[in-house]
Amino acid sequence: MIEILTPLKVERARHTGALVGSILANIRARAEVGTNLLEINSWAQAMIVAAGAESCYVDYAPSFGRGPFGHYICTAVNDAVLHGLPHDYALMDGDLVTLDFAVALNGVAADSAVSFVVGQASVESRELIETTEHALAAGIAAARPGARIGDLSYAIGTVLSDAGYEINTEFGGHGIGSTMHQDPHVSNTGRPGRGFKLRPGLLLALEPWIMADTAKLVTDPDGWTLRSATGCCTAHSEHTIAITDDGCEVLTLPPG
Repeated sequence: MIEILTPLKVERARHTGALVGSILANIRARAEVGTNLLEINSWAQAMIVAAGAESCYVDYAPSFGRGPFGHYICTAVNDAVLHGLPHDYALMDGDLVTLDFAVALNGVAADSAVSFVVGQASVESRELIETTEHALAAGIAAARPGARIGDLSYAIGTVLSDAGYEINTEFGGHGIGSTMHQDPHVSNTGRPGRGFKLRPGLLLALEPWIMADTAKLVTDPDGWTLRSATGCCTAHSEHTIAITDDGCEVLTLPPG
């Protein structure tokens, strides 16, 4: 289903996006060497409850996962890149952390992800994170009424491939609205001029992610966490955007 939101629902999406951006910024600022991933999950749960929002993850049970996710935020560390299931692990100096977070508020969802390093960051970690951020910015810059999904995918993929990274196409961006995952799929590589034509009121979650030296994923025994097949480091950046009459609006920016 491709959902085009009414102006009222787009306004609600702004509030949801602001909440997602604020909670992610709060957790990122608090996470440090020694912070436990289960502690991060508890922070997320408490802030969702305080805001009167609903988690998009805790009861989420898609075909690629093992039963309901059962937690409130995805926490992926180092070689983990997607759907990281929070578990009893204390962050160590130099860990590359990805937080992926989505909630619904007043019937509209928003989704965002951020990668960062606790403690001292390696050159490789900085390059991975910066590349996904640059690719996300390129995808956002290409988003406007009349553009096609392939234009966004091409913009994202060009940044990733020009930086020397292989691109996995199993998972990518997606439509979002009254539910977290909707059509259209937004691959992290593609051909310009192809796919669904963007219209005002369309919400998209764009999410470039890469692994340092492979495009192959493996699934953890937990049935959820996806890791690089070679054990290399990974990074992931995501924002929810709304297509407007004259361009697009990023809904999940952090405060300030």
